[in-house]
Amino acid sequence: MRKERMRIARQSPEDPIRAELFGIERLEQHAESLAAAQQVMKQPGRGRRLLPRVEHNGRVLRASYRVIANAIREERAITPAAEWLVDNFHVVDEQLREIRDDLPPGFYRKLPKLAEGPLAGYPRVYGIAWAFVAHTDSRLDPESLRRFVRAYQRVQPLTIGELWAVAITLRVVLVENLRRLTESIVRGRAARQEADALADELLGVGDDGAAAPTARGLARFEDGPLVTAFAVQLVQRLREQDRAITPALRWLDQRLEAQGTTSDDIVRVEHQRQAAMNVTVRNVIMSMSLMSALDWTEFFESVSLVDQVLHVGPNYAAMDFATRDAYRHAVEELGRGSGRPELDVARLAVARAQAGAGAHDDRQTDPGFYLIGNGRLAFERTLGYRAPPLRRLLRLYVAAATPGYLGTIAVLSGFMFALPLLTAWVSGVGPAGLLVLALVGPGDRFAEPKRHRAGHAGDAASSRAARRGATAFAHHGRRADALDGQRRSHRADRAARSALPGESERRSSLCHPLRLVGRAGGEHAG
Repeated sequence: MRKERMRIARQSPEDPIRAELFGIERLEQHAESLAAAQQVMKQPGRGRRLLPRVEHNGRVLRASYRVIANAIREERAITPAAEWLVDNFHVVDEQLREIRDDLPPGFYRKLPKLAEGPLAGYPRVYGIAWAFVAHTDSRLDPESLRRFVRAYQRVQPLTIGELWAVAITLRVVLVENLRRLTESIVRGRAARQEADALADELLGVGDDGAAAPTARGLARFEDGPLVTAFAVQLVQRLREQDRAITPALRWLDQRLEAQGTTSDDIVRVEHQRQAAMNVTVRNVIMSMSLMSALDWTEFFESVSLVDQVLHVGPNYAAMDFATRDAYRHAVEELGRGSGRPELDVARLAVARAQAGAGAHDDRQTDPGFYLIGNGRLAFERTLGYRAPPLRRLLRLYVAAATPGYLGTIAVLSGFMFALPLLTAWVSGVGPAGLLVLALVGPGDRFAEPKRHRAGHAGDAASSRAARRGATAFAHHGRRADALDGQRRSHRADRAARSALPGESERRSSLCHPLRLVGRAGGEHAG
């Protein structure tokens, strides 16, 4: 961990992406001047790649995070900017993943590249995002960004791809700025640790408790100017000592005087630098969080000049996003294939739709008829559009729909039959045998499903008959069981009544009614 910290600290420092802070009006003026000054390459080409830079920034950020997290575990003091980084590093990691996912190489190659300047070879939209981040101190405000992009396009329109790339390039620049700030944090912390170690040696508070000789302790820092964080920490540690009896203070004052400053000035400068760094790191983290929640589709359509032209159509505003996006893709493709600006392609499509207002077909009054409809081919000839080879091949295949479909089946069938025939030929089968196999093979393949279908039909009939027989047998069994139950119930009732007193006499009387009458007559006579 100590080697990793020292490696980060000894890298050549890069200043944060921070310039004069502009208000919204001044920001719009800067966008117009930037659009007039930026020149792009005639052919986009590959340019300078962004992803390797992003991957490097990600590695440095993760290493810095581990250094600061280790300092927290050791209960050492860290700056508020370092706290912001550690507490919100999951936001930074999410931005790194989104950059890798949303910046494919094919899309990157199509972006116009800058021809000159410090960012030459990078996409033009990357330079726009860099300027916006620098003059807003990394604070993202959607309305300010919208006005900045609109002001730029008043001088130089941006392509559809560039407008979609605004979000991803902003992420790239914010990650770049955070990496520079994090390196400064780690370097400052390493310098303060070195100053503490030197102060402990000079004041005799080390492990051995004895003060080191002044000359030997200070000799390590004679080469080169003193780092600001190192000098400030050393001043704060030695400030309460007597300058007359502490040679280190006199040495420090001489070194600072040689650098054109004093101890008081350098302390003030360092405090201002740390305060500005805290604000910038906070702005970067909050801007990253806002970018993940922002609706970039709505932002794109609010700044797209092509959308403004297509909105002249009667139905464009009422369409869903997928249809509007299909229109834009068509404009982008036609502009790339004809060498015309995308804005001109959109205007020509709208002009064609307005000219067809009195046509018999109402579809001709919509720009989509010429962008994605049946009027596309005629519109391509007007633009001088040259389709890519793959698209031309696909169009030829679609134009010959029936022959192409049947031909595809024939070719696939030929491949399917060629492999068994080739195997048979290698096995030594003669031409006559190969002919028989070629004729019999398809018949067997077609007859086999019929046999399977017939077998399945017989099995199904047998299954249905078996199910009907089983159902009838079960019904008969349930009916027989019900009758047996009724008989058993009647027998039980009779047996119970027979067991009651006088029941047998009553039954016999019921069976011999004359006996009952005679008995009644006898009783009456008596």
